[in-house]
Amino acid sequence: MVVQRQRSLGASRASTADRRDTLSGTGSSHPRRTWFAGRYGFKDDILMAAAEQRRQELKDRILAGVKDFNVEKYRKSDSELKAIKNRNVRAYYEAQNQKLNDWAEVDSLVWSLADDVVDSTNPDADHDGIVDSNTPLKLTGDDLEAFLPTEEREKRVKSNRTARTALNVNVSVNVLLLVAKIIAVTSTQSLSLIASLTDSALDLLCTMIIWITSQLARRKRKSLNLRFPVGRRRLEPLGNLVFSILMVISFLQILQESVGKLLPSGSHETLILPPVAIGAMAGNVVIKGLVGLLYFQVKNSQVQALVQDCKTDVYFNTATLLFPLIGRHFDIWYLDPLGAAILSLFVIYDWANTSLSTIIRLTGTAVPIEMEKKLMYLAWRFSPVVDSYKSMTAYHAGDGIMVEVDITLDESTSLPRAHDVSQTMQYCFEGLAEVDRSFVTVDYSALGLRGHAAGSG
Repeated sequence: MVVQRQRSLGASRASTADRRDTLSGTGSSHPRRTWFAGRYGFKDDILMAAAEQRRQELKDRILAGVKDFNVEKYRKSDSELKAIKNRNVRAYYEAQNQKLNDWAEVDSLVWSLADDVVDSTNPDADHDGIVDSNTPLKLTGDDLEAFLPTEEREKRVKSNRTARTALNVNVSVNVLLLVAKIIAVTSTQSLSLIASLTDSALDLLCTMIIWITSQLARRKRKSLNLRFPVGRRRLEPLGNLVFSILMVISFLQILQESVGKLLPSGSHETLILPPVAIGAMAGNVVIKGLVGLLYFQVKNSQVQALVQDCKTDVYFNTATLLFPLIGRHFDIWYLDPLGAAILSLFVIYDWANTSLSTIIRLTGTAVPIEMEKKLMYLAWRFSPVVDSYKSMTAYHAGDGIMVEVDITLDESTSLPRAHDVSQTMQYCFEGLAEVDRSFVTVDYSALGLRGHAAGSG
């Protein structure tokens, strides 16, 4: 997908320019332009032309590097990778290909966004006091999706559609499996089956929490915008955190019950699993395995989380079925409560890690190094119009990323120029799917303040 996007970059330039002229009304024969010139006369027309010339020069300088740089000449093809016998060397070039994917995505994004953002920076270019509502971002309400590369828009739409389908399938499967496990547990008192039933019930609860928080995070109302000016995307990791805590608490109870059965005062009888219980648990393994295989190759973070859940359920339910069966076959009374205790410890450890990682992201951990390199490359794309870079800070605020960049411009740079450069860079950062919000600060000296007091935030 990234390779196709890079190769189609040249072909998309004309359509991008046409779309920009249509949205912003910058074409020479556009009726808005003719109306402005006729009403406000020669002076306003000169101001408009000067502003357009300044913006065009800025766009040309930003996009020149994207136009002349082709990342594909550095890529190793699949056949070339297979021909490399040394595993470490092959891993190096695979990592390089991934980095080139990031670079191609950034180049395509900057090419598609930069010109539209620059055209939107001054809605009153002729200084007549009338706000021009036909600038590209004004027309879309600051929604960048309309200006993204066609391949990227289609990729995001397909990814969201696949995630919704996978979520619906997962809900339906979890409901069916929950009913099957309830039937299995009522036919026996196996602690391993009770642990598996609890896991399925909480899995269903988790899916519902994710669905509800996703809907709340995406809901857009004017009153909500006043209360939550930067959106409510952090509801999703908060929902995961609440669920993680519920999982840990629930399985602590099962662990306590299992330990009680293992003590001398507990019941030491081997349990018999009836056919209905065996069939229900085997069905769980088969269905979860099929769902996991169905979405195994879908490159979407939400879908991959569901695939990981299916994989865990296959292991969990297989162990749940084997512990009481082996215990009955070899007359080992303690195998069922011991299996329940082991499974409980596994779930507690797994969800405690999930809870900890969610807390770390919510408290502002730094982004992974590969993501930081991708952001640095995007910032570097503006080097033709930036004197130097003082600092860049990228950190999580939930699942999304915040980016703070401090750049320097010559102290003689005009305010409109400084504004256009910083705003264009900011919007390009926010065009990345991983970035929630970006802040670009302009300075005139590399020796000045870093932008935040020590210990702030």
